[in-house]
Amino acid sequence: MNTRLLLPALLLCLPLAACGNHDADKAAPATGKADSPSAATSSVGKSVQEATDRARAELAKKNISVSNGHQDKAEITPQGELLINGKTVTTTAAQRALLLDYRKQVEALAGAGMDIGVAGANLGVSAAGEALKGILSGDTQGIEARVNAEASKIEAQAKKLCELMPAMMAKQQVLAAELPAFQPYATMDQSDIDDCNK
Repeated sequence: MNTRLLLPALLLCLPLAACGNHDADKAAPATGKADSPSAATSSVGKSVQEATDRARAELAKKNISVSNGHQDKAEITPQGELLINGKTVTTTAAQRALLLDYRKQVEALAGAGMDIGVAGANLGVSAAGEALKGILSGDTQGIEARVNAEASKIEAQAKKLCELMPAMMAKQQVLAAELPAFQPYATMDQSDIDDCNK
């Protein structure tokens, strides 16, 4: 790996390290030793994981927007109601069940995206740590391979996210067929799936 490229990569990744858990840093006694790259990775990963856990909890409790840039704001409530511009659309029990099923699919997709975000934050800090270790020791052999191995895991997670999209499109189409008020918001098509897989 070209060591001239390592320093810029390190500098680009440092802002991620700055996002670590500052409360934990304050509580930990100073030892005079620099944190290891794995400690920095776990600190940033923990902070990002905590943020995504909060986001998941919030997503479960709040309305989910399905407007997709449409002029009329549409949301699905945690109870399975469809709101358009804040007004509840009258639905049957079967339609509410479809709305809840679609909402769960949206939550699953969002959750998969959050998992990728956590893995990306860990990879950024890990890459910075590997680069710094290589620069300081003069041993840069294998850094690229180790970082690429971790990156391939994130790529696998992204593929799993894309695998959720056909089911989401199918649920959206069923919902649009059963609930006419939802039809303007059923904008997903095969190109969305194809783009994700690219």
